[in-house]
Amino acid sequence: MALSAMETSALKKAPAVEGVLPAIHERWSARSFADRDVNAETLRKVFEAARWAASSNNEQPWRFVVGRRGDGTWEKIYATLMGFNRAWAHRAPVLILGTANTRFMKNGAEYAYASYDLGAATALLTLQAAALGLTTHQMAGFDHEAARRELGIPAEYALGTVIALGYQDDPAVLGDATLIERETSARTRKPLNEIVFKTWGEGAF
Repeated sequence: MALSAMETSALKKAPAVEGVLPAIHERWSARSFADRDVNAETLRKVFEAARWAASSNNEQPWRFVVGRRGDGTWEKIYATLMGFNRAWAHRAPVLILGTANTRFMKNGAEYAYASYDLGAATALLTLQAAALGLTTHQMAGFDHEAARRELGIPAEYALGTVIALGYQDDPAVLGDATLIERETSARTRKPLNEIVFKTWGEGAF
């Protein structure tokens, strides 16, 4: 039986844990985007969340290039996508490329944790999106050199992921059995004792 968007979200939602932010349980990486635009005010809130991420020495190295369906930036980002991602990302009304300055602005010294800080900002972006009823899907499968060239990204900026953002639709809109199966399969995570140690290899919980 085909699942609706609501049924799929319920399936994908992580088990609730008291005291954990609901958006963390609700966030998942959908591919079945609805034919519905994201308005500027909603998009602004998503980036406002990213803006307040922590960073080394408050450097705030992240820079996001955002394209909205129908504009040239969206077209340029989509054109860099590779293989499997092109089969579904054309449905996303917003495509975002995250970047991070690998040099400290104050003195030009190497900023070794710039990509880490970009990841922190991106995490907040995805959680804020989930809290607003949006879905996001991050992609590493894109032509980095083409993205850098077509979007005019300076050499000192490391590239993160391309983020597809929009509203979720029914999995059936994907029109491909493999994609639909991925969209509707249950999510799993390793137990805490496999990822949090009190001494190496010995679970803390």
